[in-house]
Amino acid sequence: MAIPRDPDRLVYFTDAVVAIAVTLLVLPLVNVVPQAERNGQSAAEVITEHQPEIFGFLLSFAVISRLWLVHHDFFRHVRAYSKPLLMCNVGWLLTIVVLPFPTEMVGVYGDDRFTAGFYIATILAAVLFQTGLELIVRANPELASETAPPPPESLPGSVTAAALLALALVLALTVPSLNYWTLLLLFLSSPIEKAWHKYRR
Repeated sequence: MAIPRDPDRLVYFTDAVVAIAVTLLVLPLVNVVPQAERNGQSAAEVITEHQPEIFGFLLSFAVISRLWLVHHDFFRHVRAYSKPLLMCNVGWLLTIVVLPFPTEMVGVYGDDRFTAGFYIATILAAVLFQTGLELIVRANPELASETAPPPPESLPGSVTAAALLALALVLALTVPSLNYWTLLLLFLSSPIEKAWHKYRR
């Protein structure tokens, strides 16, 4: 059953958790500075000697930002919530909170196959929960906004992203040299969606 309450409180809570997760991403880089000073490294070496950690931070910042933008945009089309919606949103939040952990592993273990798989699997889980949110709202008209229901193209977009991430995960695990480069498959999402909509017309 739908809970007849504006979902703003849920959105604010979600935004706060995302903000904390993004902040946690930079903490390992902050800790690098005093450690580098103790090791006698110069300021420039703080950057040059910790490129994997910096890469992991920038990559995860971009990933979390993208996941949040999709989630934030989706909730513009929601006017009420239900227990399944709440639980699915909690699952989505779990993936966001966990993401700094594999991010730190990326900085430490670099191109390790397990680390790449763990990282991509975490992102895949977030996209699957986002897809679940869309399915729940579409299955219950009481949850969707009457004036601005979820657009028809949003669900195929989530499904396409999930499928590409699943392929990226398989490739990262089976072809270790590809590791994080498999995430570039996500750039195919837009052309695939356009081709799908053209086919459905």
